[in-house]
Amino acid sequence: MTDSFHARSLAVSLTVTDLQRSLSWYRDVLGFTVERQYEREGRLQAVSLSAGDVRIMLGQDDGAKGWDRVRGEGCSFLLTTDMNIDEVADRIKSHGGTLDTEPTDTPWGTRAFRLHDPDGFRLAISSAPPVAPAS
Repeated sequence: MTDSFHARSLAVSLTVTDLQRSLSWYRDVLGFTVERQYEREGRLQAVSLSAGDVRIMLGQDDGAKGWDRVRGEGCSFLLTTDMNIDEVADRIKSHGGTLDTEPTDTPWGTRAFRLHDPDGFRLAISSAPPVAPAS
């Protein structure tokens, strides 16, 4: 056994101000698929979404910490894809999304753009990094 940690995947849970608005954004603008909806007393409380191996849980904020609190400060989620980055960006824009940055080539050999969700959580969508040649 090695001393280093080896994870197989990462899922995030985001507390959102308006669950229906965030659900629409992640599903309709980004293209995530609804996996499961969680209700309590007939009211939607959370939604599990997926896109490939990426999992996001959206949970309705109950307001206990204040409605005007800042969300996502100091955090950015990087999603990598084998899809054409320019086509992904165009799809997002055609479905009402706004990009913070247009797709651009990075110094790391990828192509990426940035955007944020309705609550201000920041996302970067990037092509997969190039495979290093075998030595």
